[in-house]
Amino acid sequence: MRFDDFRRSDNIDDRRDQDGGGGGGGGFGFPMGGGGLGIGTIVVLGIVGWALGIDPRLLIGGAEMISQSTQQHQADSRSGKQGAPTDEMGSMISGVLGEIDDRWSEIFRDSGQKYVGPKIVLFRGRTNGGRCGMAQAAMGPFYCPPDRQIYIDTSFFKQVETRFRGCSGSACQFTAAYIIAHEVGHHVQNQLGILDKVNQKQRQYGEGARSNALQVQVELQADCLSGVWVNREKKKRPNFLEDGDIDAALTTAAAIGDDTLQRRAGREVVPDSFTHGSAAQRKRWFMTGYQQGTIQSCNTFAAERL
Repeated sequence: MRFDDFRRSDNIDDRRDQDGGGGGGGGFGFPMGGGGLGIGTIVVLGIVGWALGIDPRLLIGGAEMISQSTQQHQADSRSGKQGAPTDEMGSMISGVLGEIDDRWSEIFRDSGQKYVGPKIVLFRGRTNGGRCGMAQAAMGPFYCPPDRQIYIDTSFFKQVETRFRGCSGSACQFTAAYIIAHEVGHHVQNQLGILDKVNQKQRQYGEGARSNALQVQVELQADCLSGVWVNREKKKRPNFLEDGDIDAALTTAAAIGDDTLQRRAGREVVPDSFTHGSAAQRKRWFMTGYQQGTIQSCNTFAAERL
């Protein structure tokens, strides 16, 4: 991937110099539900409300407000260096984000809408994830819908190459761009109101196969939307892709498919437990977006075949 002439985005919060610890991880997406109180806390508040004759919903609502306020304060107080980083990895991420924002701004403008891009938080090991709780390397990159921020432990890109064998050599730069574009795909879903609708349905369904199936559709759509960006970027900069880049993205998509990860862990492949989609599905939907280049082509919720 040629990215020297990419526009560098300043919408970066670089916390890599902060002491985080930890490392490693797999998969990427966004936290289901977007943070909030734990089930244990909710149960305790319900018991207290019952004992005192107070509507438990009042206690739970107040606790959620305090929790979210505290998490946001902690996130703000742990902010790192703001602006485009100057090191090679940070500069590449900043450049990819700048181009993704520009292309999505054009797509939204063509449909009479305004696009506001997300912020990327770079960290090592762990950091405060705002209203989505603690961000840890083991979670892989993820998007936090309430804060509209993407969290990336940059060691994950090396993990894709060495642990998941999703790319090799210079093609790993495009693999990183695909991953970033996938997370921005979740941001696009957030701006279009898709994530809110999915969360509402998941709350109705509770945990289980139906909720997981919706999550798979969300993730496959984000894969497709990442392909849409590549399509639009190629039209803007015909020479930005190099030989092997698309193949590397497809290899990565297959490497982090739910069936691939379950087999690697020595587990039986259970489609009802999937949350991101199979290797074949992830590859198919990325290519759909790449070949067709439209949001409309990425409607996984209406597709007869995922």
